[in-house]
Amino acid sequence: MINIVLVHPEIPNNTGNIGRLCLGGNARLHLIKPFGFELDDKRLKRAGLDYWPHIDLCVYNSFEEFYNKTKPKSMAFLSSKATKRYTQIPFKDEVYLIFGKESSGLDAELLEQYKDLVYTIPLMSDQIRSLNLANAVAITLYEANRQLNNF
Repeated sequence: MINIVLVHPEIPNNTGNIGRLCLGGNARLHLIKPFGFELDDKRLKRAGLDYWPHIDLCVYNSFEEFYNKTKPKSMAFLSSKATKRYTQIPFKDEVYLIFGKESSGLDAELLEQYKDLVYTIPLMSDQIRSLNLANAVAITLYEANRQLNNF
């Protein structure tokens, strides 16, 4: 199974959309606190529609708790600051695709600690800093499914 990890998500609508993507893309959603919203936020549920109760969801208080509980063998961190492309991720079963918060992405310490596992989605314009988080998850999740022949 593909795992989508959101570290400190801030926007409930994005997280709701990502939950819906996870359900449609056969992925488990992992959320790492703190959040910029509450899990009972109406905007989160609205974006996730009536699918939210069916989402395979795990919640953690910190990245360390997430790491210790899941013991991931295959991880890829997505950042606009990387040079390797997301299509170069060595997708495997039980891969964990890790995304940062909307305003600033993943913490610099995390990117440094896992620098060999950081990938980017290339931008075709220098007029933007990054893609919307839900769009980045969609691109990466469906590329993982494509490479793993899950369709």
